[in-house]
Amino acid sequence: MEPTQVVVKGTVEYVRSCCEASLKCLGVDYIDLYYVHWIYTSGPIEETIGELKKLVEERKIKYIGLSEASPNTIRRAHAVHPITALQMEYSLWTRDIEEEIIPLCRELRIAIVPYSPTAHGFFAGKAVVESVPTDSFLLALPRFTGQNLDHNKIFYLRIEELSKKHSCTPVQLALAWVLHQGDDTVPIPRTTKIKNLDENIGALRVKLTEDALRDI
Repeated sequence: MEPTQVVVKGTVEYVRSCCEASLKCLGVDYIDLYYVHWIYTSGPIEETIGELKKLVEERKIKYIGLSEASPNTIRRAHAVHPITALQMEYSLWTRDIEEEIIPLCRELRIAIVPYSPTAHGFFAGKAVVESVPTDSFLLALPRFTGQNLDHNKIFYLRIEELSKKHSCTPVQLALAWVLHQGDDTVPIPRTTKIKNLDENIGALRVKLTEDALRDI
């Protein structure tokens, strides 16, 4: 197996063993929100969620989440046990979930947890005003290379200009836009630096009107 390959498993045995191992590792009696990260396609989602439902009944987890799931998978999973949260990529740069998935989540009262809400750091200046390390996974994404990046820089520069109008940084404006998509939207920006964490938190102070959201 190549080092970059990921094996996705959702069997009853594997789901239970992972949960038990997490409980032991964390030293807790239960896990608040337990996600199915990536969907196991070699077996029915009902089987995976059925075992998670048992773990809820055993009070080892409180709520069930999904990640990277299609509308059909979400409905089928929700029919077995209520899904509390759905984690999907969502940002100014990646908006395809607006068509079907967000309306479905709101119909079923499932919270939306956008990952990469800063577009993998793009709106923080990665690859635009900063250099990307040669070992970064970003270089494997077409949007960060060659002519694609040259074209995409236009988006960064436009957001940078708008951010001056709102007295914030481009990344704060990008995060504020996601935060303003609804009270059921809880973005999870990733960072390894305290100064970036502080900057991300500053997005909470950016208040946007309907006109401003349209401009963005």
